[in-house]
Amino acid sequence: MHRINHIGVAVRSLGTSADLFARLFGAPPAHTEHVEEQRADIAFFPVGGSSVELIESTAPDSAIAKFIAKRGEGIHHICLEVSDIDGEIARLKGLGFVFVNDVPGDGGHGMRVAFLHPSSTNGVLVELCEPMSGAAVP
Repeated sequence: MHRINHIGVAVRSLGTSADLFARLFGAPPAHTEHVEEQRADIAFFPVGGSSVELIESTAPDSAIAKFIAKRGEGIHHICLEVSDIDGEIARLKGLGFVFVNDVPGDGGHGMRVAFLHPSSTNGVLVELCEPMSGAAVP
């Protein structure tokens, strides 16, 4: 694992929240995107060597919509960047960690992603991400 790539924040309105965080950071988001596989719209704000990712659900039954309905807006996950996501999944499963998804999916911004289940990480949703070839790392 190389670094904390980003901290994901679940929001009700990407537009409203992006305006708020743009004022906070003094700059607009560096990247926005719709991620169909996650059923979400996202915006990345670089901060130091990492980013804050704002995530708005685009479907009422998506993971983000369910999270907000249960817990409200706030920190959703911590993302750790890896160079070999398949190898990390195998290594961590061998150590007893449980995954939400064993097969990496598209996380947007040119990333392959997989999530560890919070039941095996002290209640924290941990995302692993591997930049795909040619992807700009946020």
